[in-house]
Parts: sequence; C-alpha cells; structure tokens
Amino acid sequence: MLSRTEHRGVCRLLSSVMSGTESHTDREEDYRFLHSMLMEKKLHLLFKIHERLKRFEKRSPIPVQEQAASLASELTEELKSNHGWRGEVTELVTLFSKPHMKSLLFVHDTVAQKDFEPTLPSIPDGEMEEDEDSVKIVSLVKTKEPLGATIKKDQSTGAIVVARIMRGGAADKSGLIHEGDELKEVNGVSLEHRKPKEILPLLARTKGEVTFTIIPGSYREEASSHKQKLFVRTLFDYDPNEDPAVPCRDAALAFRRGDVLQILSMDDDTWWQACHLSDQNTRAGLIPSQQLHERRVALQRPKALFKPRKVKLTDEVEVMEDVDYGAITGIHVAGLRRSFRLGRKGSQAREAARSRRWSAGVHGSICPPTYIEVIPYHKDPSDRHRLVVMVGPSGVGVSELKRRLLIADPDRYGVTVPHTTREKRRQEKEGLDYHFVSVHMFEEGVLNDRFIEYGRYKGHYYGTSLDSVHRVMADGKVCLLNVHPSKIKHVYTTEFRPYVVFVTPPRIEELRLTRRRAKFMCDEEDKNPVRIFSEEDFEDMLDLAESMENQYGHLFDKVLVNGDIAVAFRELKADLQKIDEADVQWIPAEWVCPSPTKARRSCSHLTGWI
Repeated sequence: MLSRTEHRGVCRLLSSVMSGTESHTDREEDYRFLHSMLMEKKLHLLFKIHERLKRFEKRSPIPVQEQAASLASELTEELKSNHGWRGEVTELVTLFSKPHMKSLLFVHDTVAQKDFEPTLPSIPDGEMEEDEDSVKIVSLVKTKEPLGATIKKDQSTGAIVVARIMRGGAADKSGLIHEGDELKEVNGVSLEHRKPKEILPLLARTKGEVTFTIIPGSYREEASSHKQKLFVRTLFDYDPNEDPAVPCRDAALAFRRGDVLQILSMDDDTWWQACHLSDQNTRAGLIPSQQLHERRVALQRPKALFKPRKVKLTDEVEVMEDVDYGAITGIHVAGLRRSFRLGRKGSQAREAARSRRWSAGVHGSICPPTYIEVIPYHKDPSDRHRLVVMVGPSGVGVSELKRRLLIADPDRYGVTVPHTTREKRRQEKEGLDYHFVSVHMFEEGVLNDRFIEYGRYKGHYYGTSLDSVHRVMADGKVCLLNVHPSKIKHVYTTEFRPYVVFVTPPRIEELRLTRRRAKFMCDEEDKNPVRIFSEEDFEDMLDLAESMENQYGHLFDKVLVNGDIAVAFRELKADLQKIDEADVQWIPAEWVCPSPTKARRSCSHLTGWI
C-alpha cells in the first residue's frame, strides 16, 4: 500500500491535471473523456503499482543465488540420507518435493540469470548506400473533414510532394506528414506519373483509414508556430469563390470586414493560414497575406482614379457650423448646432482634393486597409463607455445619425461642447452652446495639444478639446465625436478606446434616389446657404469616401453604408449596443504594444487539397 504522503502526491497530481483542463470549455467533449479516464479506479491502482516499483527499484535488489533449484535438490538428497529424521526435517523435505515449489525456484533462477534491461538491436553487417531513400508508412483516419494538406507536382522531378500542412488538420495533429515529403503511394496505388487532380478521387473513394507511402523530405521544426497567438481584425471582405488567384479554393477561408481571425501561420509570403475566432473547427484556411492584398489594390487603384487636372489652390480655411435641426424639426437637441467642419472653400477645394488623390494613387503613398493586429480586452464593470468617433464625407449623413442617437436615448449618448474665441450671442449659454474663451487661452490649449480638432473662421477660433470629451465620459455617457479622419490619432489610445464608425455613401444610383430632395449646408459663400445635392456633389462624396477609406481605413472598426437613413440608424444603434455590452472587446495591439508584427516569408505554390 502507498503511504499517506505518497497517496497525497498522486491526488495532487490528478487534481492539478483536472484544474488545468477546466478552462478549455471549447473542447468540452475532450474534457469529459479526460475527466472520466482520470477518475478510473484502474488508473489509481496503476499509480500505486508504479510507486511500489519505484521504491523497489531504489533498493537495487540482486539475487543471492542463481542456482536455487539445484541447491534445493542437493539439500533434499542430503536430508534423505540422514535416517535420524525429526518432524521439522520431514516437513522441509516434503515442501521441496512439491511441484509448485520446484517451479517457483526454477523461475527464480531464470530471472536471476537474465538481464531484463532494454537493448538496441544489433546493426546489420555492411554499409548502407548513402543516397538510399528511407521510406515510411503513415496511416491516418479519414473523417468528413479533409486531411489538411495541399500537394503539388515538383516541376524538376515530377514527384508529388506535400506543399503545405494546414494548421489544426488531421495531418498536422498526427505530426507524421511534413512539408516537402514525397508521396509514393496512397492505399497501395502508385502515384508515379500522376497529376495532383488525379489523386483527389483516390482519397474521395477511401473510407476509414488512409495509408500513405512517403519518402521524407527536408523537414524543419517550427517551434514557435503553435506557441505565439496572433489575432487580427479584417479590414476588407474576402470570398475565395471570387478570387481567381487562390491556389486551392477548398482550402481557403472566407471572411467579412470586422471579423477577428487567429493567424496560425505566416510562413508564406502570399497566403497565410488562419481560422475564425468563433469557429469551433480549429483547422486553418488560406487567406491573402497583407503583401498580396496591398499589391492587388495598388494594381487596381489607377483604374478608378480621376484624371489629373490643373487647379489653383487657395490657403483660406473655413469653419462652417452645422444646420440647427431645431429650426427644421422643431426639436432642439443641445450640442448639434455646436458641431463644425473644417474644409476649403468652393469648387477649388474639390479640384484640389481630386488632384491630391490622383497623386497619392500614382505614387503609392496610400496603403490600403488589410489587417490590424488586435488583442482581447476584458471589460470591467467600472470602466467608462468607449468613445464613439463618427467620420465620413460631407453630406453623407453623419450629423443626422448622431442626432437620431441623441433623440432616441439622451441619457445614454452625449456630445462635446466646442470652444470658440468669438463673442457670445444673446440666445447662447456658456457651457451649453459653446465654451467662450480668450484667444490667449485657446492658443495655449493648441500649444499644449489639448485640442482634437480646431480651425479659424472670420477671425475666430473654433475647436473640440480633449477636456470636453472627458466631461461627457465622466457623466457616464457614450460620447459621440464627429471629426475628420486625420484627427482620430489624437484619441486613438487605450484611455479613450475609440470605436470608429465610417459612414460611407451607397452606389451613385441609390444616392440619386435617396438624396434627390435632400438639402445640406453648402460650403460656399452663397446667398442661399442650404441647397439641394447636385450630380457633382454625389461624385465628390463617393470620391472622398474612397480616399478616406484608402488612407484611414485601418482605423475604422465599422463601415456603415448610409443609403436608407432609417435602416442605417437601426444598424448603428444595434451595433453600438452590442459593443458596449460585450464582456470581451478586441482593441488594437498598438494601444498596448506598439511594436509591429513581422511575417516570416517562404513561398510555396499549391495545386491540390487533400
């Protein structure tokens, strides 16, 4: 029997194993199997036997005699020749004469004379040829899921080789098949002179066990492939069925913008391996690498750009106050009239913007949005709400969406109060319509980087300060902030944890339909400050939206297409509610660790999926 101390040691070992697996709720079936196995009485008995053998091994026992059977026989004959037997002598002679005792002594001598330590087989005589290939037989159990490997034909030798092992698949889990291995046979069928597409039917017809005859290639163990976890948020939609360049459509992974993926392998320059975070199937799929997607967009961008035009630039910058929705709807919402925009005046501004976008596209200075590294943030009940930053081109409806949020739930949402250096008007209130400050105080705030966005109009400063954002958040409200995308950097920190919503227009056909009677505040010094959208306004809105997404898309958490304002509002409200209630939020890794992730590169061309 085990001592109490040893028994407690075994119990502690089993307990630590059980507690270490409780957190893996995503593998509940495996956990239940492991739990039942560890609670088996036979397993506990094996632990006891193991402990007894370990104690016996420490004693280093050696046999006293190696010829116990012959010694007992000689002793028996000697005792028989002695006629003066006593009772004890008679009992001993009878005991030695029993078959069971003789068998026991025979086994003792056999064990004592043999060495039971493991020995390696002897090396056969003769030398093996140095160029002789070693062959191994690998058997895998085939399920409904693919085996998780891609194959290709070596152009120089014509051999069928393993091009890639998909992380999390059966081949990866077995650890028996590696990249570069040459496949000679599948279930006894030779693969010589066969093409990869001819091998797939062989596997499709196979049920149960699949046997591969393999010549191992040069395999290099990737120690860090499974240890470091890397998560990214996707910044574009991807459908493998619409990608003619995908090496193996069946092995590819589709995703939508905003999905969180776990990157399992970045070994390939062109195609990474990833899986959806919410997917129970941990087998990886192929996705375009960051380099591949950027190259694709760079090749496509010039087709959609406007032709360069000669323009006359102006340095005059204006601040225009948004329309007072109280005068239009009869409902006054504090804060809406206080928002403002910064921009250049007139048609010259539009021409200048087009010229700048053309130059950026030609010289490749704009990096298209691809993926952004994210980490999980576990929200604490005492944490403040995230700052909601809404951006979009002029006229797209950002202010209207903000107005509807404020009217729908004024206790939940709030807006900032801007600062200005102009004189207070009769109907205005300090701290409600504006914070009225001196020029010296405003400029001091600018020098101290206290303003997110500011500008000058008719000799007066206007601006949104960081302090005004803090005031709204301190009241326990969700602060709605509307700024130019270039100003997001001032609040793009873990302090504010901004959730950035990019409001983009629909296609021009839907724009014409939904905005045909809409009015907006024009940015020109016109006798009529409110006018109807023109065809040129639609083109400018679409062009500016494309430019914003190309240049700042990596900062956007959500892209909201505002065709029907009612539909867009419901989608936005539901999304903000879901984000605020989530226990785990995915935030950019740069807020915590500002070091960029670098990909390891090794190119591979795929032609088959098994």
